[in-house]
Amino acid sequence: MTTEQSLNFGGLEPEYTRYESAKYVVLPVPYDRTSTWKQGADQGPRAILEASANMELYDIESDAEPYLAGIHTLAPLVCEAPPEELYEQVLAVSRKIIADGKVPVTLGGNHCVPIGSARAACEALPREQVSVLQIDAHSDLRESYQGSAFSHACAMARMQEWGQPVGVGIRSMDISEKENVANADIFTADYIHKHPNWVDDVVSKLAPNVYLTIDLDGLDPSIMPATGTPEPGGLLWYQVMDLLEKVIASRKLLGFDIVELCPQPGFFHAEFLAAKLTYKIMALNEAQANAQAAGAAK
Repeated sequence: MTTEQSLNFGGLEPEYTRYESAKYVVLPVPYDRTSTWKQGADQGPRAILEASANMELYDIESDAEPYLAGIHTLAPLVCEAPPEELYEQVLAVSRKIIADGKVPVTLGGNHCVPIGSARAACEALPREQVSVLQIDAHSDLRESYQGSAFSHACAMARMQEWGQPVGVGIRSMDISEKENVANADIFTADYIHKHPNWVDDVVSKLAPNVYLTIDLDGLDPSIMPATGTPEPGGLLWYQVMDLLEKVIASRKLLGFDIVELCPQPGFFHAEFLAAKLTYKIMALNEAQANAQAAGAAK
């Protein structure tokens, strides 16, 4: 493992970025070794960090300023090894973040990156008490792909070992995944299109604790064109917000990741969307924490 100079998520002043006091710890992992079509997801973490410096730090909808809770950005974890070794490295760093009582935020890279993050966030709890909520175009439930059980195409097959899988926006899979899909709660893009109450349906399947993994190709290419495998028919911004608001208001967020941004010339709005989505999840989590604190004070 090697590291390179880290950018600071949000372009924050030093008082809000100290590791000791930060609630959120961002781990950038620029890894793209297993991608099979368009390359470039290794450039995603840096693009997200650069775009994040241009956000307003007050979130209107949640009336929250998550940066006040502290956001520390680690130096990027740069790994050229096979995904099995990457998994071990991400797991070790993520375990340290969890042990220090912080919320892990992993930025990929392709979807094999957060397999270690998910395990670290979930492993202290019984599996039946944890859901892995996946927003994605692809089911990622292959047991092995191109000789590796830790490929991006196997991300959910591995994550389901530590939490109950709930997939949202799925619209592409290989027939070999059907058995694993049958053992998961999958809400396809077609289901979402046809069922107005789909958000409540998803939330009803979640355990009390949730790890959130977001492959950006789960969003529609009209708002997220910068992915390696864009699929038509994805989620729009406020569909994602409706889901996240209800999830975070009713469940404990153990950690989350944003992966598969593949920056494209002329589509810098996609980089900003990814940064905004990362910050928005923190904002919703802080709004929930503020509401709980206010309730306890009464």
